[in-house]
Amino acid sequence: MSILKRPGTTSQELFSAFRNRSYRFQFGSDLLNSWAFEMETLILGWFVLVTTDSPLLLAAFAALNFSGTLLSPFFGVLADRIDRRTLLIILRGIYATLAGVILLLALLGSVEPWQIFVISGISGLVRPSDFAVKFALIADTVATKDLRNAIGFSRTTMDSARIFGALLGAGLFSTLGIGAAYGAVVGLYVVCVLLAFKIPPGRSRMAEHTRPWTELVSGFAYIRRNSTLLAIMALAFLANFTGFPIVRGLLPALARDIYGLDENGLAVLIALLAVGALLGSLLTATLIRARLPGRMMVIWILIWHVLIIISGLFSSAYVGAVMITLIGLAQSFAMIPMSVLLLNTTDEPFRGRVSGIRILAVYGMPMGLIFGGALIEWIGVPATTFIFGGIGLLGSAAVVARWRNILHN
Repeated sequence: MSILKRPGTTSQELFSAFRNRSYRFQFGSDLLNSWAFEMETLILGWFVLVTTDSPLLLAAFAALNFSGTLLSPFFGVLADRIDRRTLLIILRGIYATLAGVILLLALLGSVEPWQIFVISGISGLVRPSDFAVKFALIADTVATKDLRNAIGFSRTTMDSARIFGALLGAGLFSTLGIGAAYGAVVGLYVVCVLLAFKIPPGRSRMAEHTRPWTELVSGFAYIRRNSTLLAIMALAFLANFTGFPIVRGLLPALARDIYGLDENGLAVLIALLAVGALLGSLLTATLIRARLPGRMMVIWILIWHVLIIISGLFSSAYVGAVMITLIGLAQSFAMIPMSVLLLNTTDEPFRGRVSGIRILAVYGMPMGLIFGGALIEWIGVPATTFIFGGIGLLGSAAVVARWRNILHN
């Protein structure tokens, strides 16, 4: 793997994906969708924690964002049957509507934790599928030679959102209250949907008489025959079970109980996580040339879990800030090669279904959140980060031992 730009590489090559009109509009829609989601995550997560004072309920709230993971394969089938742009518009219209409900409750002064749980549960039924649909749409519209560039920049929408979305959400929430904060969230979602309408319509790919269940079964069979895809699915589940929970849904507990920070300190940690991830995404999109993305993925998943262990060993907020930033970097260096390898390995007619089945791995996150929340209440945050990091290291080693070919892809 070379980490330097090759001689003769022009700025046009560095931003080659943006020559595609469809990608330009989708990038804008993805960016605002991610900003709105990160604002919601911080605002509602802190609201639940301070009103209930329960890390377990905080974990339960975060897990609700992924309650629809089991539905993702069926959305993947839909993405292979109908226009993927239409499906993306429907999903994002749902987010805007639900955010509008919370805004109305906030303006009426009647927001309660149980309402947040109900609305988040409904949103969580469809949100995990957004990831599968948007990446399948990118693979449809962007040339194969530009796919790494497009995926890398697509991840910057999520990474930058964790900087600006988190800081904006914390700032509005702490100074003006939940009503003003959610007014901004709704505005971002509305513009996100309008931009999605500018994406050129695609086409359906399957005969309408084909049964959805048959299509889904064929997707699972396709993955079962491909050892590279099997290894990707296993590592994706592991990353979601042990890697993401500590620095996503459980980060408020880490910030408060180890580093002694308030909601503004939490926003800074979220922003630093995003700075690291954004740097990793930009480097992967523009400068890094990974001849073996599978090997790069495995190495950085291992580093990621080592950093998780270290993050719980020191009470210094400064040390924690460094660890959180490095974890963000490791996430991008692990997950972008995973996405590129998955899309390049999968034949075009199966991309929607395979991407949807891949989102099943996200089910590891609510499992990890609930498990982690319970562990924190039982043995505390430092021991929990050590256990999660250890499971991640051992699990990654087991996956590589089972499917060694992943290191040669």
